[in-house]
Amino acid sequence: MSSLSNFKKSALILMLAGSLAACSDNDNSDPIEDQEPVVVVEPEPVVYEFTITFSNLTAGQPLSPLSVIAFDETPPWMFGESASVGLEMIAESGANEQYLSDENALASVSAEGGIGPGETTSVTLLVDAQDMLNLSFAAMLGNTNDAFTGLSSVDVSTLEVGSSISRTTPAYDAGTEANTETADTVPGPAAGGEGFNEIRDDIADIITMHPGIVSNQDGLSTSALGAEQKFDNPVSKIVITRTQ
Repeated sequence: MSSLSNFKKSALILMLAGSLAACSDNDNSDPIEDQEPVVVVEPEPVVYEFTITFSNLTAGQPLSPLSVIAFDETPPWMFGESASVGLEMIAESGANEQYLSDENALASVSAEGGIGPGETTSVTLLVDAQDMLNLSFAAMLGNTNDAFTGLSSVDVSTLEVGSSISRTTPAYDAGTEANTETADTVPGPAAGGEGFNEIRDDIADIITMHPGIVSNQDGLSTSALGAEQKFDNPVSKIVITRTQ
């Protein structure tokens, strides 16, 4: 064999050896280490914002701070059913702390203070977006035994930003205290009596439409209320505006 043939053969062997070495180096590399780390960014939750405007339409009934609860399926109260203790406390005294902590609440908020006859107030509610979203409202008529007003359930799932829903509300009887109208049982400024009492002494322990004030001028001599505390339905107006 000639020297030239030997040279070509040696060169070929070296080239093959280099290729094998290169392949060996690639096989030992860790493809996972060579990749850029993947950063998972969790999307920010979508938050709905609602501004609720609450107007007292009565001439002589102060209303307690408006209580607002957001929920998906189960409202905090329903017409024809027994009132929860939380709603009883609102209807008899205006206190809303227990009511706002309802176990089905997605979010809740209270207006800062009561609202006098003819006055208007507003409150803002923030709640995470839900496929099913409803709002419920409640406020006491102060110069009564256990009357309250509000809305059991308003669907706001599809309410667009900038759009509003307007509703008027009647007076309901919580069914938890007899409507004696006496000075020691009506907590409002007309009487200054007792607020919440856990004893339920009404005829029917269910939420019904309120029959209205009888008053001492109508022949109920033991009543601490007069004609100025009477009211007609509707007793309030609620406007819900989605602002975000």
